[in-house]
Amino acid sequence: MNDSVNPRIQQRRHNIIAVSLCAAGILVNVLMGFLVSKAGLPLYLDTVGTIVVATLGGYLPGVIVGFLTNSFKAFYDQPSVYYGFLNVMIAVAASWFAGHGWLKKPAKIVGVVAAFTLIGGGLGALLPWFMEGLPFKNESLYSVLYQTGFFNQFFAHLISSIVVDFPDKAASVFLALLISHIIPEKYHKYFEIKGWRQTPMSEIDSDSRGWKGWGRVRLLSLGGKIVIVLCFSLITVSVASTIIGMTIYHRTIVKEHTRLAQGTAKVAAGVVDGDRVDEFLEKGNLAEGFNDTWKQLSNIINSSTDIAYLYVYQIREDGCHVVFDIDTDDVEADEVGSVIPFDDSFEKYIPDLLAGNRIDPIISKDKFGHLLTAYEPVYDSHGNTVCYAGADVDMSLLHTMEEGFLMEMVSVFLGFFILLIVFVLWLIRYSIIIPVNTITRCVDGFAEDEDTQEAMDEDVKAFRRLDVRTGDEIERLYQSLCRMTLRQTEQMRNIRRLSDSTAKMQDGLIITMADMVENRDSDTGAHIQKTAAYVKIIVEGLKKKGYYTEKITPKFMSDVVRSAPLHDVGKINISDKVLNKPGKLDDEEYEIMKTHTTHGKKIMEDAISTVAGENYLKEARNMAAYHHERWDGKGYPEGLHGEVIPLSARIMAVADVFDALTSPRVYKPAFPVEKALSIIEEGKGTQFDPKCVEVFMDSLDEVMVILNKYNKEA
Repeated sequence: MNDSVNPRIQQRRHNIIAVSLCAAGILVNVLMGFLVSKAGLPLYLDTVGTIVVATLGGYLPGVIVGFLTNSFKAFYDQPSVYYGFLNVMIAVAASWFAGHGWLKKPAKIVGVVAAFTLIGGGLGALLPWFMEGLPFKNESLYSVLYQTGFFNQFFAHLISSIVVDFPDKAASVFLALLISHIIPEKYHKYFEIKGWRQTPMSEIDSDSRGWKGWGRVRLLSLGGKIVIVLCFSLITVSVASTIIGMTIYHRTIVKEHTRLAQGTAKVAAGVVDGDRVDEFLEKGNLAEGFNDTWKQLSNIINSSTDIAYLYVYQIREDGCHVVFDIDTDDVEADEVGSVIPFDDSFEKYIPDLLAGNRIDPIISKDKFGHLLTAYEPVYDSHGNTVCYAGADVDMSLLHTMEEGFLMEMVSVFLGFFILLIVFVLWLIRYSIIIPVNTITRCVDGFAEDEDTQEAMDEDVKAFRRLDVRTGDEIERLYQSLCRMTLRQTEQMRNIRRLSDSTAKMQDGLIITMADMVENRDSDTGAHIQKTAAYVKIIVEGLKKKGYYTEKITPKFMSDVVRSAPLHDVGKINISDKVLNKPGKLDDEEYEIMKTHTTHGKKIMEDAISTVAGENYLKEARNMAAYHHERWDGKGYPEGLHGEVIPLSARIMAVADVFDALTSPRVYKPAFPVEKALSIIEEGKGTQFDPKCVEVFMDSLDEVMVILNKYNKEA
């Protein structure tokens, strides 16, 4: 197959261009961000490429650009990786705004800039607040707001971040719109990444096929259900992973700081001379070696920012006797020799402490805070425990570290989470949603168009043009439906041929039966042909004018025209003496003649009872029985009036009387056409249905063609 018309190769080439444009968007973000950083401008401009690609190419290309931009920036600006989810969220928002026409209206563009600012400045302000090591990029404005006294630290930081970010987002949107405007519109389509698994929708004749509203469902679409399942699954996995990760991280940092506290306590115990502890307690800093020991302990605590407190206690029955207590910035040291009562959390360890045994690290929460404490025995020269060196780690520092780690996980994972959702939705759209919906719509169209063979043939062609190629169960379903619709179309073609042959045979029998009746009546030359033609003119005129729309269906029209020749079938039971009398009938003969309506009704009802399903005979019965009824109720055989008279009979009444007036009889010559039309017009609303007369009079040109064809004397 020629490459130029192979849809798969065309799509592959298109997507190579789209990926290249994504790479260009990433390059624009990185370069512009790098240049403004080097220039010292108070801007970032690292979302310009993201906005351009998202607005022109949709969600997936925009999210890819947003996600990879910060991944590349992390090589020279490591904290950028944590801000990646902001770029991704801006891509999603930009695509949504573009799809809803917000970027085409100046008033709404301001709203777009505000939304981007809330994402970049609002959410972006949370990262350095919860993560250590990320700088606040708006310290000066933050200080001014905080010093006013109207805002606490958090809100001062949040507001200053939003204010500082607004000019950046305004400039980014302006540049993005400028770039989009410069790019010719015919090239915009190349920004979209396509994944067609069938004939593209643009190549389907949507106007003639009626695709409007083709994706509507009763409750929730298949795509919606998949999105819910996908989001639920990803969120469940994410939460579980986060909990597991946080649990492991918590255990790890507790172990690390436990080892740190134990090591610090052990080092501290090593610098304390156990043989002089009692002297230190008694004389304090006047004792020999006390000051040297105190300096060494001070150096130990200053060597680690994670150690909150360092001290040496002698444990006695009445509490902890202070041997050394090193000052810290926020807590003043206890005096040497002072006694500190045991805390409740230490109660179970007191016997071991009094016995001079080693104890495991203790986590306590008291007036000194939430602490992790490690004790190391200090021995004298005889190997007896004379006191304990204690090192405390502030657990609140660990909690801060955990919060920072959690924020790192969320910020990094959130961008990947959004990218994954957008990609899966893109994949589902092209691989499931569009194929299923187009197959469904074609099947619906096939079911709706069974009235004509031409429509069914066109449906089969349209169905095969879909060319679904998902390579899975959907493609198998499509192939099965292709075979089924083709077979059904051929079956319907054969059925229609048989039906047409049957209908022609039935029509022939009807004409034969009508001819048998007509041949007995010497005055009704070509009567059945003319009345049938007039009936066809009237029923088509009613249809055209929109009269009796609920009644006049294509089937009704066909049944009436086909059955018209049988309207006088009851005359077969009228004797030749009455039927062919060369003169006007007397009253008794007229009553006999009137019975041809009831005889015709019975003949047709007998036929209907023996020929199941032949509904067209019902209209033959109606015409045979009631074509002599009058609109004003003065007709026969039942004296029906108005719309109570079957419509087919009201139509036949006009056709039958007009033909009788314009045809010669043994007892009268043919009336002139003008006279006949005058009589028909006079009967409007009394003898005839006014609407039937109206359309008959409006169709005189057609009427005259029929009259001239069969009545040479007219």
